[in-house]
Amino acid sequence: MQQIQRALLSVSDKLGLIPLAQALAAASVELISTGGTARALREAGLRVTDLSAYTGFPEMLDGRVKTLHPKIHGGLLYLRGNSAHEAAVHQHDIQAIDLVVVNLYPFEQTVARPCVSLQEAIENIDIGGPSMLRSAAKNHESVTVVVDPVDYSAVAEQVRASGNTTLELRRALAAKVFARTAAYDAAIATHLEKVFGKAAPGAPRTEQGDNQLPVMLAVQAPLAQRLRYGENPHQSAALYGKFAEYFQQLHGKELSYNNILDLTAAANLIEEFSADPPTLAILKHTNPCGVGQGPKLREAWDKAFATDRQAPFGGIIAVNRSLDLATAEAIAEIFSEVIVAPDFAPDTLALLQRKKNLRLLKVLKSPRLAGGWDLRSVGADSFLLQERDLKVTGTADLKIVTRRQPTESEQQAMLFGWRVARHVKSNAIVYAASDRTLGIGAGQMSRVDASRIAVWKAGEAGLSLRGSVVCSDAFFPFADGLVAAAEAGATAAIQPGGSVRDAEVIAAADQRNVAMAFTGVRHFRH
Repeated sequence: MQQIQRALLSVSDKLGLIPLAQALAAASVELISTGGTARALREAGLRVTDLSAYTGFPEMLDGRVKTLHPKIHGGLLYLRGNSAHEAAVHQHDIQAIDLVVVNLYPFEQTVARPCVSLQEAIENIDIGGPSMLRSAAKNHESVTVVVDPVDYSAVAEQVRASGNTTLELRRALAAKVFARTAAYDAAIATHLEKVFGKAAPGAPRTEQGDNQLPVMLAVQAPLAQRLRYGENPHQSAALYGKFAEYFQQLHGKELSYNNILDLTAAANLIEEFSADPPTLAILKHTNPCGVGQGPKLREAWDKAFATDRQAPFGGIIAVNRSLDLATAEAIAEIFSEVIVAPDFAPDTLALLQRKKNLRLLKVLKSPRLAGGWDLRSVGADSFLLQERDLKVTGTADLKIVTRRQPTESEQQAMLFGWRVARHVKSNAIVYAASDRTLGIGAGQMSRVDASRIAVWKAGEAGLSLRGSVVCSDAFFPFADGLVAAAEAGATAAIQPGGSVRDAEVIAAADQRNVAMAFTGVRHFRH
């Protein structure tokens, strides 16, 4: 294949552009460019042909029309070696363009800014860039197309070596182009649907009304890292998206698939207590083993660990404060997989980094508050999408349905345990005091079984449930669950309510002098 003779460069992000252009110029490649890109190349001492001079047609409409021209797309799309195509481009004085370097207007960055206007968003929709990229990528047998600055060095290296690129590289670059333009279009569609969604015909409605569920679900995320395997060694896996914007790994071996699931669950749970006194949570398989609060993190650790002294081994620990040395020393006495914290004191880092396999993750920003959707695959190219469960329940939201009102301490325990319960897999039962969990039953088919496990766990840990509050993520369908909790020592209960047998459950609570609050909100977690 003949050498690259002509390249078109038009980029919004100039990072890495000059070294690539210098490599092309050294290989006697003619450079065609536009606007700010041409200016940057000239300032670097490179000879450049302005696009308008090349096409014989001026840029117009405030730059909206500049690359949409037959001399550009004809030069990209014609099939080299096809006699009809060759005759057509010769007749119309169209020359081959062998290399395209384009990155797009920063639409995603623009709409990510707060209070961006619709007009500004619209003006950052690139038209000519995606068109050139797609034309070049379609004809990748002959044309090299580069959309990602990461690939500049590979292209420059091959051009220096042979004057052209390999078909293998061109194929890889073409595939990347279509992935990028698909993601770009998806970002535009998602934003405009968000802005215009309430009026969009066919938009799905829910019991909560029009909550802007997309008519077409578009998911595009870049590969962040390949993982050794998935949940089990026989499953391949990778991480996609912007994980590194939320977490920074400070120490330890590479994160696994399960680590990422667990640490994200831990970060989501501890965010519930971001404004609280020092709080520490221990999780295993995304379920809380124990959560505690205290005047210092060291006391919070003691309370959380006391809930379950067996399950935390190999678990995930999350704190809502910078991790101090005293707490780190206590944690270091057991084997943990990951510690998640807003920060780590220098002496804490020095201590924990002695454990080479312990992963230390700094939370840069909360993943729980980023975006408003949860997405789950259900096979056969089908997905479930839902709003995230971010409903906050406060004192004013509690409806006391029993004769006895809860004490102040019981009410505090209700709200503490309720925040934990919504992070426990259903059916979920949490026994809690005002500053700690006492027993947790997770993921059972029967709510009574979940309660029995929570009671057994508390017994195994040597914790008394006398005076505790029982928290249920969904209503008690029968009185037996409430009765079992009262017999275990609970003096108050918090649950959503809404069962056809609510009256029976309330009567059972009254008979046992148990104060009970309804929240009106269910927190199933599957």
